[in-house]
Amino acid sequence: MPIDYPAVLDLKTEATPYSWSDREVMLYALGIGMGSDPRNEKELQFVNEAFASPKPLKVVPTFASVCAWGVRPGVIDLNRVMVVDGERDITFHKPIPIAACATADARVLGVYDKGREKGAVIQNEVFVRDGDGGKIVTIVSSIFARGDGGFGGPSEGMPEPHQVPRRPPDRSVDFAIRPDQALIYRLSGDRNPLHSDPEFAIRAGFPKPILHGMCTYGLTCRAVLQTYADYDPSAFRRHRVRFSAPVFPGEIVTVNLWKDGDSISFEAHVRERQVIVAKNGQTVLG
Repeated sequence: MPIDYPAVLDLKTEATPYSWSDREVMLYALGIGMGSDPRNEKELQFVNEAFASPKPLKVVPTFASVCAWGVRPGVIDLNRVMVVDGERDITFHKPIPIAACATADARVLGVYDKGREKGAVIQNEVFVRDGDGGKIVTIVSSIFARGDGGFGGPSEGMPEPHQVPRRPPDRSVDFAIRPDQALIYRLSGDRNPLHSDPEFAIRAGFPKPILHGMCTYGLTCRAVLQTYADYDPSAFRRHRVRFSAPVFPGEIVTVNLWKDGDSISFEAHVRERQVIVAKNGQTVLG
């Protein structure tokens, strides 16, 4: 069935319960590749709670993207084989706790029709709240439903993307993607077989399983953490990016960064294929 527009704009859910512990926090950090160097104590603080001398466990800011995994405003009839992540924009209202009992509210922000052959964009907003009702994070997400265009909705009106500077990058960071990285990352919630099943990946139009876009999102967070945030998660106020091409496990992702005051622009690419995989990225520090 085509997307039911404009009725889809009324979809919402409220106060869906979620919880997490240090186990989920560390599993997420491992899923985005942290801890690969067992002597890097700054990264170990995100994956290890058992030190000889006291060092508190830290939470990767983009753990917010999985802390309430699966929350959605309601059911939209889509061709799931053709769905991929489009954008993610997280605003941090307070540091994410190591363990919490939380609730999540979700609503549809907008639905955009790119045409019968071009697909649809569905934009949702999620508020994750602590036990006292205070906001922890606001998450704006967009998915690209490649097989669901032509339903008669608007084609324009999406927010303008952040523009990265045109000068050469101020810093660059390389991340080697483990061949099994998607298999580890999927344990944080996204069990889409596009990232684990070769047959499904081929049906979806890819030669082999691809890395989760949200794992790439976590890599860009790592890049900012280690270059301009001194590994301090509490420095993050906002982190946003658009996904523009898939990453395949086993590749090397290069994140280029530009610093302008508290605004860090970034872009990620795979040099071997000469393709940008994440663009229009921005972190706001404070």
